[in-house]
Amino acid sequence: MADTAVLIYDDGCSLCCGCMRWLKLHAIGSDAFEFIPCRSKERMRRFPTLSEKACLEALHMVLPDGQIIIGDKSLPEILIRLRYFRRLAVLFRVPVIRLFSYAVYRLIANNRYVISQTILPLTQEKV
Repeated sequence: MADTAVLIYDDGCSLCCGCMRWLKLHAIGSDAFEFIPCRSKERMRRFPTLSEKACLEALHMVLPDGQIIIGDKSLPEILIRLRYFRRLAVLFRVPVIRLFSYAVYRLIANNRYVISQTILPLTQEKV
């Protein structure tokens, strides 16, 4: 599909894998997202300018037009591709919501391996 967004995620993080599975379950269609692990040969082949270090620090979303959105800035684009959550994307137009989402995203991203150890039994499957 021409509107497929690519999500590049840390497949060594069970929290990240769990989030990707949740997105896959709630997407507006089976072709809303394409999921590519950061450490994969596929990522290196298709996005050679994206370093492994960068994609391990934050989620990267590649839009159909080739634009790359990083971390919390990808949240509105993700929301518009989800059933039942699409309308929440407009909230990100409010500056205080953007600031709050940045803070929460960084808190979770910086502590994702600790969080992953807590929820590991819930996220054993790969995306």
